[in-house]
Amino acid sequence: MRGARPPLRACGAGRDGAGPEPERATGARSRRRLPGRWLLLWLVPLLLPACATYHRVPLASGSDLKARPVLQVPVKSLQIPGLEKSHAFSPADGLDMTEVATLAVLNNPGLKATRLKAGVAGAQLLQAGLLPNPRVSPGFVHPTGGPPPLSNGYSVGLSQDLSALVTRSAARAGARAHRGQVNLNILWQEWQVAQQGRQLFVQARAQDRLQSILKTRRRLNARRYRRDRQALQQGNLTLSAVSADLVGLVDADTRLRKLERARNKTWHALDALLGLQPGVKLRLTGPARSTPFPPKAFRDALRHLPDRRPDLRALRLGYESQEQAVRKAILRQFPSLSVGLTRGRDTSEVSTVGFGVTLSLPLFNHNQGHIAAARATRAVLRQTYQARLDQAVNHAHELWQASRIMARQLASLRKRLPTLKRTTEAAQRSFEHGDMSAGTYINLRSSLLAKRAEAVRLQASLEQTRAALETLLGMTLDIHHRQLPGGGS
Repeated sequence: MRGARPPLRACGAGRDGAGPEPERATGARSRRRLPGRWLLLWLVPLLLPACATYHRVPLASGSDLKARPVLQVPVKSLQIPGLEKSHAFSPADGLDMTEVATLAVLNNPGLKATRLKAGVAGAQLLQAGLLPNPRVSPGFVHPTGGPPPLSNGYSVGLSQDLSALVTRSAARAGARAHRGQVNLNILWQEWQVAQQGRQLFVQARAQDRLQSILKTRRRLNARRYRRDRQALQQGNLTLSAVSADLVGLVDADTRLRKLERARNKTWHALDALLGLQPGVKLRLTGPARSTPFPPKAFRDALRHLPDRRPDLRALRLGYESQEQAVRKAILRQFPSLSVGLTRGRDTSEVSTVGFGVTLSLPLFNHNQGHIAAARATRAVLRQTYQARLDQAVNHAHELWQASRIMARQLASLRKRLPTLKRTTEAAQRSFEHGDMSAGTYINLRSSLLAKRAEAVRLQASLEQTRAALETLLGMTLDIHHRQLPGGGS
């Protein structure tokens, strides 16, 4: 009809008036939803590779102690005082002092768990170097009323906290010092385990020698008691003398039983230290190796004590880590800053791009609480280091003087032993010829055995003290040409 009004053209009508184009209109609506879709398409591949997966790790159901000693790491890789780097490890012909200390460091169950702390410290260092993730803030608006034309609106914001950049250097330096502290603490525990292995070696060897001496002494006391009891029955000896012999025999039995319990404790402690099954009998061979300490060598080692002792170096790195914590707390008193970009479109199809800055105003909180706590902790660590250093110097002097006293006493005792031995041998010949009573001869022989037992105990104490002092000072380590864990020489 000529006077009819033409149909209304929608926003998607063709330019030539041919009518609406549904495909193009649909494409326009699709393009309006593209920002949200593209955002998801970009975020998914970025986030998925960074996701960790969970795997259950069950506990062991039984003991993993070994039935025989096994060496898996070269001795050259160990930084332990008293270990010979060129030592040939061959447990088939017995274990000497160096091999026992080496096995203790490598196979001790407690050290295996302690070494895993290095991985924790490494993870903390990794975390300290990571920056905070940027934050994405998507939004969607659906109109429910109002004048046309109306469409769905959206907004997308991307922001980043820049305050972490200010403290990142201090955080990484503190975590790096903490990792060095953990490594040095592990090394110090290795020193302690090696020292314990050497001391148990000395103790086990000394107990074996003492057992032989005490058994001989017990046989003498038993022989004397049998003879005196026969003499009592014949009326040639008084009851008081026989009672004294019985007391001596009982005392010898008591000493043997006490030594038997001590040997059982020593061998179980040695098996546990080496990560071996209880009851594994090891053949210990070779002498105990210990280093005498002349005054000049002792003074030189004492002067380098802060550079030798891993625990002191660990405390220094712990103090350095706290220094960085103080620095980090001070840096955090400044206002935090975040910047961001925004992109959006409202319901009337007006698109916008914006830029924003978020700045905190330090009116009430200047981080003074954290700064005060960090400084107080630093003061505690400083005094702790000084106390540990003073204690180490005092302990070193004590052990050094004790080793000199025991060495002097042992030399004096060994000087008297040959004379006592010759006297006992002469008494034995007189006893065999009937020129000396059995009681006198047995007293002399018992005295010789007692002095030998005293020499064994004194020698063992001297070797254990020297081993402890050697560990305390790190005497066999070349601190000028060898790099130890945690930095420094």
